[in-house]
Amino acid sequence: MGVVLNLEGGKRETASIKRLMELTAPDMARVNELILSKAGSDVELIPQIARHLISSGGKRLRPMVTLAAAQMFGYSGDGHVKLATSVEFMHTATLLHDDVVDESNMRRGRETARTVWGNQASVLVGDFLLGQAFRMMVDVGSLEALDILSSAASVIAEGEVMQLGVSKNLDTTEDEYLTVIKAKTAALFSAAAEVGPVIAEASRNDRAALRSYGTNLGLAFQLVDDALDYGGTTSELGKNVGDDFREGKVTLPVILSYRRGSAEERDFWKRAIENAETDDAALEKAIGLMARHGAIGDTIGRARHFGEIARDALAPLKDTPQKTALLDVIDFCISRVT
Repeated sequence: MGVVLNLEGGKRETASIKRLMELTAPDMARVNELILSKAGSDVELIPQIARHLISSGGKRLRPMVTLAAAQMFGYSGDGHVKLATSVEFMHTATLLHDDVVDESNMRRGRETARTVWGNQASVLVGDFLLGQAFRMMVDVGSLEALDILSSAASVIAEGEVMQLGVSKNLDTTEDEYLTVIKAKTAALFSAAAEVGPVIAEASRNDRAALRSYGTNLGLAFQLVDDALDYGGTTSELGKNVGDDFREGKVTLPVILSYRRGSAEERDFWKRAIENAETDDAALEKAIGLMARHGAIGDTIGRARHFGEIARDALAPLKDTPQKTALLDVIDFCISRVT
């Protein structure tokens, strides 16, 4: 449908998470084994639904961040594997719950669990995965790590409720929207990054640096996703292009376009978002209005801004292969739209 403008004149060919994957490969093999083990149950439907989503091709970026952050400070135990698995289970549970709330039919190019097994089963299996995540956190024996991840779970739930409040609300401000995605998306990135140095007994400043890195990476990640919904491809998104629009989601490109538009254009947005007039023709018009008012480019600009804050957060830390890999993640995130 739409095309996202290349703001820098060319895609960065080096933007990848290859280094992160290589550094964490042995530990990720253990994480994957633990995922399969902890997703098991005598209740047949639980492993069916869990594996449907777990095996659907996600990059598992969040647990890799946890592993690299622990390695970065010389951690040598196995607690980081359990915490990384907990992070992935929290993320998976959130996806199961999100798809029910959003009434989504596609996830990573496959039918969502709610489409196959129904809403009730999806919510309950999400709850099961959260329970398993907390059991693993307790096994690690770090009260501080448990506090960070349990607090993140609470904040994520708050973010979901806040999103309901801004859903279809075109009066939502940019600040209000950023508050939502900081809770809904960035909180888990932040926790995933912070628990690594926590169990490695790194300094308070080091923990704060990784926490800031994760928060701002998460904000950038979500804003890139928002932009891709109007200018990406199904393979990049893991869902259909324009799904946010069809679901009436008020994301930053919509907020900017609505506020910058004429009275006639704002009437269009009200019909589309509030009255669900979101057919293909309406989507094309929405993309055109976003191009006219620079909404996609400015959303990407915001993402770059948070990416640079994430980069600066790591700047004082000593140079290690893990630090370089975590910096690569920022470039990889932004490169999805350039």
